[in-house]
Amino acid sequence: MLACCALVWSLWLVGMVSGDRWHLFAENGFMSVTMVFGSFVAGATSEGGGAVAFPVMTLLFEVPTSTARDFSLMIQSLGMTAASATILFTRIPVERHALVWGSAGGAVGIVLGLELVAGRLSPAYTKMLFTSTWLSFAVALFLINRYHEREVHRTITNFLPRHAVLLLGTGVLGGVISSITGSGLDITIFSLLVLRLRINEKVATPTSVVLMGVNAVVGFLWLGGVRDALAPEAWGYWWVCVPIVVVGAPFGAWFIKRRSRQFVSRLLYASIVVQFALALVVVPLDAPLLAFSAAIFLAGTLLFQWMAYRGVRRLEWLSTEGHAPRS
Repeated sequence: MLACCALVWSLWLVGMVSGDRWHLFAENGFMSVTMVFGSFVAGATSEGGGAVAFPVMTLLFEVPTSTARDFSLMIQSLGMTAASATILFTRIPVERHALVWGSAGGAVGIVLGLELVAGRLSPAYTKMLFTSTWLSFAVALFLINRYHEREVHRTITNFLPRHAVLLLGTGVLGGVISSITGSGLDITIFSLLVLRLRINEKVATPTSVVLMGVNAVVGFLWLGGVRDALAPEAWGYWWVCVPIVVVGAPFGAWFIKRRSRQFVSRLLYASIVVQFALALVVVPLDAPLLAFSAAIFLAGTLLFQWMAYRGVRRLEWLSTEGHAPRS
């Protein structure tokens, strides 16, 4: 962590001094404060830093959704990569099958999404898509966690080709969502791991952090290097957040390592509910938008409940076949 911070801070200082960018703090300081919390959430939960940055920027400060999306990918490329380095070097357990297949699907999904999907939804619909989807996930996770002693595992027991296809397909979906809101792969793979494959939240969380870090880098490089289409305003926000996220995200990853999976879940509930409540207050809601939000929430709830149901069936199958014990 210290070596990573020292390197990034040194390069950041050179960039700030050479470009005389100190005035950006006066203009965009609110994002520095936002990412104190956002970077911690990025490292500690299955929601990336974009899950904090995107709603704050679009709901509170009326930043265009495309700019908020670009910034989210840019800052997560740095912060969640730093958190990923902390996770891997301190040997925090991750699900390696999910990293391989989820990353592959996510890379395909975010490129397809940026080329074919992003920008087709109006800002209000984009905001409600984001918050309604995550609210449905919170409901599903809450229902399944009523059983505190439910069986969980640290790896995908008896990994089969169909599990690779499932991770790949979910990765594509998550990548498409990331192309719209700046994050999405992390929580879609997390939901699959926890609800469908019954992986311990303490393993699924760092796995999702590494996945989102990779996905953010792919999105950042595609937008900035291939399409040259990054919003210029996003760079101003990025400069004032760099020194913060390389500390906050790794600290979040270290912090959550010593907490129970119930604590991880409660932290998720709180952040998702706050985001949804903020959206209800800030976004001008009319009948079509309310109907859209309700439909997304219902569809998400049904999807996540199906995952949970299939997870129960999987546990029954594992028990019958006599595979790996509870962990």
